[in-house]
Amino acid sequence: MRYRMYGSVRKGLKIEILYGDKHVAQSPYILKGPVYHEYCDCPEEDPEIWQNVFSCPSQEPQITKDFIPFPTIDLQRMFKEIPSKFSQTRGAIVHYTILNNRIYRRSLGKYTDFKMFSDEMLLSLARKVHLPNVEFYLNVGDWPVEYRKANDTPGPIPIISWCGSVDSRDIILPTYDITHSTLETLRGVTNDLLSIQGNTGPFWDNKTEQALFRGRDSREERLYLVKLSKENPELLDAGITGYFFFREKEKELGKVPLMGFFDFFKYKYQVNVDGTVAAYRFPYLLLGDSLVLKQDSQYYEHFYTVLKPWKHYVPVKRSLEDLLEKIKWAKENDEEAQKIAKEGQSMARELLQPHRLYCYYYKVLQKYAERQASEPEIRDGMELVPQRDDRDSVCSCHRKKPLREDL
Repeated sequence: MRYRMYGSVRKGLKIEILYGDKHVAQSPYILKGPVYHEYCDCPEEDPEIWQNVFSCPSQEPQITKDFIPFPTIDLQRMFKEIPSKFSQTRGAIVHYTILNNRIYRRSLGKYTDFKMFSDEMLLSLARKVHLPNVEFYLNVGDWPVEYRKANDTPGPIPIISWCGSVDSRDIILPTYDITHSTLETLRGVTNDLLSIQGNTGPFWDNKTEQALFRGRDSREERLYLVKLSKENPELLDAGITGYFFFREKEKELGKVPLMGFFDFFKYKYQVNVDGTVAAYRFPYLLLGDSLVLKQDSQYYEHFYTVLKPWKHYVPVKRSLEDLLEKIKWAKENDEEAQKIAKEGQSMARELLQPHRLYCYYYKVLQKYAERQASEPEIRDGMELVPQRDDRDSVCSCHRKKPLREDL
């Protein structure tokens, strides 16, 4: 069940979910007021209160790990080094400063259009809680960028990215994809993390007993999948929907039409293979009622560290040489396969709830701010990222304190 607010409710909200005349799904839900709509700029001044209301976990294992190489953060060194070292070669770095809960940025390089996703999330977070003063660089490209080790001279610099790898030192945030999915809920028509859970296909016993893959040709192993499929159609249905990297292979392997994502879950088994980096469909596949067969990968998203092979998914070698063997195992061990699928779905539902993503963003900014060796600054070339002026929704903020100049 989802809802979207178009006005503020001061005294709170009671949500009842009835089947016939009976409460279901632990209904009713009581939200203590005030409750605000998405575009109401009404941040909680006390971050501890906000984190308690959002039931934020006290620790996130990936955040703890990511900050180990950075006991202190030298903003001056970053300001001197990052623009020349990373923006010219990568071309997808955005420099942010958050000061007094206002967000400023400048783009470094040609390929920074995806800043619209980071802008959107930072603005949304700033409307809910007063953010720490912080200055950081966000990589909005696909690949992590900082590969120096902690004992190198000079050592690594803390660049924030959406995807990590086993040999990089980037600090990871939830991907732009699941972040945007959370913010788009009930606003757009694309798949989101909640719509998947309402469209998981037939019951387990009625699903097609094949493994499915659809996707672009962004990695050579995906081409290998198609060859396996042609040779073993009873086990695997794999097809390439678009060619960009290996266009010469289209005639040999063929091209299949796009498939609606909800139709994926007509199949019992889902094959997850990297694209250019981690396949960002992985969280969506976990949320379905199918078993995920995940390729071993050097790349990861922010929540992978909590997942365990054979508990939440079935691991497959990087080369995919054991994929058919794993599909056969799943078919021969149906109850165990279903149990793993359910465990993976349950864990993804816990980790990818909207409030957990907001908590994660805040925790990264908080820990980063604690380690800054100097005060953040609004640098030359930075522009204010304004909050949206949404006149279609009533915003009555009952907790905002008057600014000193208003007294």
